[in-house]
Amino acid sequence: MARTASCAVSGRKLPRVADSYLTIARPSTAEIKEKASRFIAEAFPVSSSEEAEAQVAAIRKREYNATHVCSAWRVGPEAQEFRFNDDGEPNGSAGAPILRHIEGRLLTFVLVTVTRYYGGTKLGTGGLIRAYGGVADEALRAAGRRRVVRRAPIQLSFDYDDTSPAMHVISTFDATIADTLYDDRTHVTVRVRLSEIPTLKQAFVEALGGRGEIG
Repeated sequence: MARTASCAVSGRKLPRVADSYLTIARPSTAEIKEKASRFIAEAFPVSSSEEAEAQVAAIRKREYNATHVCSAWRVGPEAQEFRFNDDGEPNGSAGAPILRHIEGRLLTFVLVTVTRYYGGTKLGTGGLIRAYGGVADEALRAAGRRRVVRRAPIQLSFDYDDTSPAMHVISTFDATIADTLYDDRTHVTVRVRLSEIPTLKQAFVEALGGRGEIG
């Protein structure tokens, strides 16, 4: 079967959130029937555009008898990359409705595919929009949402006598200790929320009177 892809990149982004984003909690599926056509939606977490496109290719190979495999994905902590594919359906009738439901839930790092098996009756553009969007919505609802906090590592070095104030500073922030090394000083690697890094650094310098080092 010849496939012609209709791809577009949306210009909409998530509201800017410096150190967290929403993605799906789990993979999910949903299925609906419209005038004997089957629409099977699958939602997947993905880490990159390459992974999303590879997953779409794998589904097309698996569902080789399907009439269409339409899709939409968004990746990046601020949804910097996103794309939809109508896979031969009328322009804007399949991939765009799927993408709108991803956007409506403010999700990123997610792919939704909808596989269609044609049932012999044309649905028209409006019917296709409702079918593709509706089954994508069901799959995303089943997938749920989870918030991922973005963190970055910083290393704090200090003398043994400064252990108490140094650890107190760390405890007052949303930071996790990833590693601790000892030589003539203590070196603690902490993973900190992106938005809190400047404040933690300042608090560390002030609490130790400038005796500590930040790597």
